[in-house]
Amino acid sequence: MMALMVHLKTVAHLRGRGDRIAKVTFRGLPFYSRIAENCEEVANFNETFRWPIASRLDGNEMLEIQVYNYSKVFSNRLVGTFCMVLQKVAEEGHLELTDTLIDDNNTSIKTSVTIEIRYQPMDGTVGMWSDGEFLDVPDDRDGMFAFETDSLLSGQSHGSGTSPGRSLQGSIPTFRKAGKGVFSAMKLGKIKSSKDDHKKGADEPAVLDMEDLDRKAMRLAGTLDPDTISLASVTAVTTNVSNKRSKPDIKMEPSSGRPVDYQISITVIEARQLIGLNMDPVVCVEIGDDKKYTSMKESTNCPYYNEYFVFDFHVPPDVMFDKIIKLSVIHSKNLLRSGTLVGTFKMDVGTVYSQPEHQFYHKWAILSDPDDITAGCKGYIKCDIAVVGKGDNIKTPHKANETDEDDIEGNLLLPEGIPAERQWARFYVKIYRAEGLPKMNTSIMANVKKAFIGENRDLVDPYVQVQFAGQKGKTSVQKSSYEPIWNEQVIFTELFPPLCKRLKVQIRDSDKVNDVAIGTHFIDLRKISNDGDKGFLPTLGPAWVNMYGSTRQYTLMDEHQDLNEGLGEGVSFRARLLVSIAVEILDTTSPEIISSTEVQVESVSNISESATGKIDEFFLFGSFLEATMIDRKIGDKPISFEITIGNYGNQIDGVSKPSLSKKKKKDGESEEEESELIQNSSEDEADEDSDLVSVSSTPLMKPVITDRNYFHLPYFEKKPCVYIKSWWQDQRRRLYNSNMMDKIADKLEEGLNDVQEIIKTEKAFPERRLRGVLEELSIGCSRFVTLANKDVNQAGRTKLDRERLKSCMREMDSMGQQAKQIRTQVKKNTVKDKLKLVQNFLQRLRFLADEPQHSIPDVFIWMMSNNKRIAYARVPSKDILYSIVDEETGKDCGKVKAVFLKLPGKKGFGHAGWTVQAKLELYLWLGLNKQRKDFLTGLPNGFEELKATKTGPGLQSVPPVSLVYNMKQVFQLRAHMYQARSLFAADSSGLSDPFARVFFSTHSQVTEVLSETLCPTWDQLLVFDDVELFGEASELRDDPPIIVVEIYDQDTVGKAEFIGRTFAKPTIKMCDEHYGPPRFPPQLEYYQIYRGNCTAGELLAAFELLQIGQGGRADLPPLEGPTDSERGPILPVPLGIRPVLSRYRIEVLFWGLRDLKRINLAQVDRPRVDIECAGRGVQSALIQNYKKNPNFSTLVKWFEVDLPENELLHPPLNIRVVDCRAFGRYILVGSHAVSSLRRFIYSTPDKNSNNWATAGDIVVNMDSDPGVRKMDTVVKLDAMSDAVVKVDMTEEENDKKKKKKKKKGGVEEEDETDERVLDWWSKYFASIETLKETLRAQEAAQAEAEEREDLEIAAEAADIKPDDLLLKGSKMKEKTKEKKSSKDKKKGLAADGSERRPVKTKVDELVVYNKELETEYGNFEDWLHTFNLYRGKAGDDDEHALDDDRIVGRFKGSLCMYKLPLSEEITREAGFDPNMGMFQSIPHNDPINVLVRVYVVRATELHPADINGKADPYIVIKLGKSEVKDKENYISKQLNPVFGKSFDIEATFPMESMLTVSVYDWDLVGTDDLIGETKIDLENRFYSKFRVTCGISSNYSLHGYNVWRDPMKPSQILAKLCKEGKIDGPHYGPGGKVKVANRIFTGPTEIEDENGLKKQTEEHLALAVLNHWEEIPRVGCKLVPEHVETRPLLNPDKPGIEQGRIEMWVDMFPMDMPAPGPAIDISPRKPKSFELRVVIWNTDDVILEDDAFMTGEKMSDIYVRGWLKGQQEDKQDTDVHYHSLTGEGNFNWRFVFPFDYLMAEEKIVISKKESMFSWDETEYKIPPRLTLQVWDADHFSADDFLGAIELDLNRFPRGAKTAKQCSIDMIRNEQELPTISIFKQKRVKGWWPFVARDENDEMELTGKVEAELHLLTAEEAEKSPVGLGRNEPDPLEKPNRPDTTFLWFLSPLKAIRYLVCNRYKWLIIKIVLALLLLIMLGLFLYSMPGYLVKKLLGA
Repeated sequence: MMALMVHLKTVAHLRGRGDRIAKVTFRGLPFYSRIAENCEEVANFNETFRWPIASRLDGNEMLEIQVYNYSKVFSNRLVGTFCMVLQKVAEEGHLELTDTLIDDNNTSIKTSVTIEIRYQPMDGTVGMWSDGEFLDVPDDRDGMFAFETDSLLSGQSHGSGTSPGRSLQGSIPTFRKAGKGVFSAMKLGKIKSSKDDHKKGADEPAVLDMEDLDRKAMRLAGTLDPDTISLASVTAVTTNVSNKRSKPDIKMEPSSGRPVDYQISITVIEARQLIGLNMDPVVCVEIGDDKKYTSMKESTNCPYYNEYFVFDFHVPPDVMFDKIIKLSVIHSKNLLRSGTLVGTFKMDVGTVYSQPEHQFYHKWAILSDPDDITAGCKGYIKCDIAVVGKGDNIKTPHKANETDEDDIEGNLLLPEGIPAERQWARFYVKIYRAEGLPKMNTSIMANVKKAFIGENRDLVDPYVQVQFAGQKGKTSVQKSSYEPIWNEQVIFTELFPPLCKRLKVQIRDSDKVNDVAIGTHFIDLRKISNDGDKGFLPTLGPAWVNMYGSTRQYTLMDEHQDLNEGLGEGVSFRARLLVSIAVEILDTTSPEIISSTEVQVESVSNISESATGKIDEFFLFGSFLEATMIDRKIGDKPISFEITIGNYGNQIDGVSKPSLSKKKKKDGESEEEESELIQNSSEDEADEDSDLVSVSSTPLMKPVITDRNYFHLPYFEKKPCVYIKSWWQDQRRRLYNSNMMDKIADKLEEGLNDVQEIIKTEKAFPERRLRGVLEELSIGCSRFVTLANKDVNQAGRTKLDRERLKSCMREMDSMGQQAKQIRTQVKKNTVKDKLKLVQNFLQRLRFLADEPQHSIPDVFIWMMSNNKRIAYARVPSKDILYSIVDEETGKDCGKVKAVFLKLPGKKGFGHAGWTVQAKLELYLWLGLNKQRKDFLTGLPNGFEELKATKTGPGLQSVPPVSLVYNMKQVFQLRAHMYQARSLFAADSSGLSDPFARVFFSTHSQVTEVLSETLCPTWDQLLVFDDVELFGEASELRDDPPIIVVEIYDQDTVGKAEFIGRTFAKPTIKMCDEHYGPPRFPPQLEYYQIYRGNCTAGELLAAFELLQIGQGGRADLPPLEGPTDSERGPILPVPLGIRPVLSRYRIEVLFWGLRDLKRINLAQVDRPRVDIECAGRGVQSALIQNYKKNPNFSTLVKWFEVDLPENELLHPPLNIRVVDCRAFGRYILVGSHAVSSLRRFIYSTPDKNSNNWATAGDIVVNMDSDPGVRKMDTVVKLDAMSDAVVKVDMTEEENDKKKKKKKKKGGVEEEDETDERVLDWWSKYFASIETLKETLRAQEAAQAEAEEREDLEIAAEAADIKPDDLLLKGSKMKEKTKEKKSSKDKKKGLAADGSERRPVKTKVDELVVYNKELETEYGNFEDWLHTFNLYRGKAGDDDEHALDDDRIVGRFKGSLCMYKLPLSEEITREAGFDPNMGMFQSIPHNDPINVLVRVYVVRATELHPADINGKADPYIVIKLGKSEVKDKENYISKQLNPVFGKSFDIEATFPMESMLTVSVYDWDLVGTDDLIGETKIDLENRFYSKFRVTCGISSNYSLHGYNVWRDPMKPSQILAKLCKEGKIDGPHYGPGGKVKVANRIFTGPTEIEDENGLKKQTEEHLALAVLNHWEEIPRVGCKLVPEHVETRPLLNPDKPGIEQGRIEMWVDMFPMDMPAPGPAIDISPRKPKSFELRVVIWNTDDVILEDDAFMTGEKMSDIYVRGWLKGQQEDKQDTDVHYHSLTGEGNFNWRFVFPFDYLMAEEKIVISKKESMFSWDETEYKIPPRLTLQVWDADHFSADDFLGAIELDLNRFPRGAKTAKQCSIDMIRNEQELPTISIFKQKRVKGWWPFVARDENDEMELTGKVEAELHLLTAEEAEKSPVGLGRNEPDPLEKPNRPDTTFLWFLSPLKAIRYLVCNRYKWLIIKIVLALLLLIMLGLFLYSMPGYLVKKLLGA
């Protein structure tokens, strides 16, 4: 019979006297022990319990022992619980152990229990231990445990982290917690009496929903965390043979703290719906501390600014992205008063930078009032915001005409996915306490104080500062405390979701002089919240955050202070801070809300010790297996290494001891124990590690020389070890989850790199590898879900832990599913797309893996010399954390890792940062002390432990001080160093003299130095004999140490300069293996060379490590001796390894040299080009006089060379230019290395490809109408298409059609445009519309494709047939339609676009490229390539962006290489010129004269150059020596100037071929500044086969706006092309056909001349061929169409940052051809003058403001005021209609507004001086808006504003026919109502409403006006003039006003009486009284003297 027996012996370390009883439970069956009466410290139970069991004992089952204090009367009180998993018992059948109990707070207590367990299975066998498998919990747990219900409810105590730390009913004093014992985040059966449950924290519902109960039941049912298990049962030994080393990290330099250039440009366009009456708004733009203001606009609620601001910064990225952009509107009164704030909008720079294209374009920012959060939106500002970093180029959406962005709701300035209605929320940041702060004052002062006061104070006065969304909050200062307790919360009020990503928490030291940061921590809100449907608000903690920074010694001037501010990687632990964050969404309607957003600071209650987890003891072990590559500067003094974790192990500047006056408990350790930790000494702890003293540093040792640069420490067989015990809250679960995700991500990254490598090297089957990667990913994800799922049942630590876990599991689950689906779709042709998708997974994983709540601080390894810290490495603690489950273990835990030490802080930037200070082979293990027995398992086998000399009883458990390896293997390393390419240029010549140094273990060797090359081929074998490696042979074979290769540049004087380094692993042959395929001989491989974080070239090499056995070296494969007598004793790379060569011929086309700079102050005069490849080469002819003709006389030369068959191994080809000076001296001018020759390999044309098809003629399908693009002629309708759109087209869209017509033509037209009014600009604007539509169509197509793909994915998931899909698809489509249409109402849907297009008038278009022309056509390097020549040292900036400074000129030419012999048919072709080789039919390079015509259309977004934020731009054009300055035509104060000019320059190629177009800023005084310039290489354009000399237009016409510009007619061009291309044609046939080669084209054959006569022509046909030239076989290519290109303007002072863009094009005409006609006129359109006449007839329902004279009834004195926007100063008023009692007013008054208007842009043009001091007038373009206001006139006080209406003259609602029909809806629903344009209607009459905003910001109707608008052109107005008001000519009749209105004039007496009686009665009485008093006083003074005299004389 099977049975389990438990012998309960004793329970010790009890407290107090009393009766004890124990309860032992197994399989739900409890036994009670006898009562041990009246026992003190120890209770001896000595009882045995036996459970007969029917089923075999499962390793997952649990035994639980509970010890109670027994009471006869009351219920028993629980002392503690002990649980264990019976794994070991099931395995061995017998177990004795003593372990501690835990109380109900999961805290270990001193009380311990001693038991013995026996288990007899039936057959005597005992189950094997299965590694980590007890984590897979069987589902069926029902019958296993019957728990009491009170304990069922208990597990929730950690629910919200509010108060899990109550002691048991308060009746047992809290135990002094020993920092030892078993702890788990989830002890089983956490008993807590249910009374407690009613006292739950307010934020946790007391009622548990069902799901919770189920979870609890599961949790209690024993889903056990491995660590609950007592030590004895954990015997999992994981050995994984080949995995003892982890990958070294090759990138050295920290990239963050380095400052970079940023430019932020903000355009404030306009504001709308500002709240407030009659205001004068100004917009203030603030970034960080910089403020800029717009101008002030008077009395308007919708000001139009269109002002552009630019802010330049030079700061590290982190600092930049945390800066806040703040837009505020200020209602400004005058210069003296600052004005009142209307509202603000805040966003951080990072949010803008993370937008697509790093910008928001034409978006509306919602303003809110920070002082009153109950108020709603305060208005909107329309703006563009763009953030440009170095090397970003911003694509601006093209803005020719403003499309409808008036839809404010659809274009809000908010990132995707953020709701438009944001709510106010409170962000509570609670700051509890901090620990482990460093000293922040010098000790001298402290000693003085101590002498005087006799008190020892802590040397730091900390406070915490929290920064969020531009606001700061501070806690109080805790004077002199290393362990301050604040318990305060900082409260921010901010809109939610906030547009600021990070919250900055900083501990600062308060100081009288200046406060300094002690440490900084950033909290990324995206990581502590989730915005999904199942997401959660930001929440964090309470959790400890670790802060890192500079080293802890206090110095007055800390050189690494930046690190404490959070810039760069911290080099030492500074402190940890306990914080929590919570967010509460405010209900702004509730009355008791505080409406201000000021930061508040309040105190909060303390939280219990255990809220952040139970303290547990961790053990960190490290062993130094080798320390090599120690920098020689340090090598002369003894060195030791120190490892620290937190402050543990830090001996020089570690824990600052809190002064004893403040003796207090620290988390879970008593004071004495803490001081022991600090002292690293230990009194007797009653437990097995009795004498464990932490050893945190290795013994001092003097380094030994390796070579001239490096030393090493002689750790041969004896490897020093360190170990540290430390105490932390046990939050390993967080790190475990993080580790699992990191491992999945690492695997994925590795896989993706493989796939990319396969694609790059064009190996077979990348799709298979990708499928494998996805398979791994989905397996990893599901494994994560099962493992992390164990955790769901755990008593939650913090809310964030629970929520993050849920969301991570959801994410991982969906990622796994997606990976599975994508895997099924990976086909050969989709690999690249899918690869992109999968890369998103990688970023997602990395994001998820980053755990926002820290637990154990990172581990630092410091190299110490002379008691100073020299260099460090930082290892994240999660990477070395141990877990029983393999996936959860850190990636470097228990593995040997190569660690490179670097210099701290800024010292680590630049050169110092790339040189290694030391390379360590380091083994690290971190885990709970109780899991310690596994800590050596990962070390290479074959060692003995050496313990410390002090021995004691617990000897077996003390970790070793050093390891002695007695197994030693001897190897020979062969390093085959073949070649390197694209090395970094380290010398001023632009070349390097490279050699390589190879390090392996403690050996190093160098290759020879090859001088003056960036692509050295060393072809050298380095042999390292007798390399000794310690450990077992088999392990070494699987995991050899790494080889480090460093490449240096040899300098004649001084030390060699570092170029870069790379790592390699050798292929290993043990002595019993055969040397032969497949592994030997090894293949050459490319290794990427890094210099800091940048790549610095590639090394081609192979490494083999051969074991030397008994027979010595004789057994190794033989080495051939040195073959090359010239190279001396150097061994070449042996034959089997070096690549197989074959013969190639390389032909070089030498064209010419350009732009050579001076060398050593002398001009280059006689240059020559040398080409070299693989040791062979050829020289060009000498250019005799570079100034006169920089082209070569001999064009083609060739040489033959032996190159590897494998194209990937081809060596680079070097191009060098030398200058031949007198006396046979040659000076290097510059060089260029062509790293890959693949693009120059000649492939013979394929004879049977369709290009050569001769089968018959092919008719080329032509568009019926060449003007309309192909896309539009076909509207596809299938099941998926959007046929619905047409039907539901709203009225608005029909309107828009009409409007569209008007826009394109640029001139008003009824239906057919008049040819005469079309000009070049009509064509331009039409083309821009087309460009926009194309872009839109592309976006739509992309969206469509994505949708398709989603459908496919969905279908695969659901197994639907594709046919059903179509139906489903169209339904889904309609859904998305609805979504889209609301958004895209304004944009016009994609389909819609094509259906609406044909409506517009046909204007011939050109092509507008929104980039440079050359990017579209491959830089015009179709046969002539440009090679930049470099000289000088390469810059070490991150992206080598400064390479432009090193360019000293350009070589123009080309290369062609092919294998010999070449097939003969090529050379036999007719007209083959053997001298030209493969470069047949190339034009001659003699000088040629050309007329260059440059057209500059306009510039956009120029960088402001003047203080007022504007610029006065003009154009300068340089070509060779000629320069055209257009200074007198500068455009005043404009950042988007329209130039519309053409310039003609004559030039001679090749001398003058670089055209520079610059935009300068005109200044009245001083020199003009360059805004930006663009350079165009005309020569390449001129000779290109794309024919860039003059763009080919889409239609041929002889006159009008589309006149043919080229002197050659299309037919001549076609004939010439056919002749040059040696093709047959053109043959013009009847019926409008033409045949070229074997293609037939069709087209019209008639043309009209100016007089309208038609005549026959072949030009249309020829043009049709030219426009489809790319379809011609063999020679066809796309010819450049008539175009406008957009070029970025750059300024050499601000490299890489765009300063604006310029739109232009260039035509070139050779002078030996007929001269071209005059340049076409593109001068800007002149605005047309109009006159708007507004007659105000009547008003009605105007609100009444005043009280009447006598009757007191309401009345108003009404008048109307009107003006056109931008012309406020010309405002006009009607006369006053007095005493209107009904709100009716009669005026018959005429306003006349003359204005200039640009039809095409729909803008009014105003020219006026900005201020009195302005030099000249500035042109403004303003939308045409008419403002009418109604006022109440007052005689003795300011007039009252009653209401206003603003009409946009292009689209305003039609007036109502009668006053009754006129309502406020005409304004409210402006978007829906039909609108009219005065420019079309000319004359409109009707009623419009006046509105104003009341106190609640609601719009209310304040009156109605009957007005007539009449628009005339200036000419018409001159013919029929009218008078203002009611004046002549054409006077209006007088209004018929009732008597009351004229009261004022008729009865002056009544009026006066009214004044006297009503209004000013009391005032008059007061004045009279005052006068009387004055008179009396005067009389008194007057009569006084006389009276006195009388009295005195007694008269």
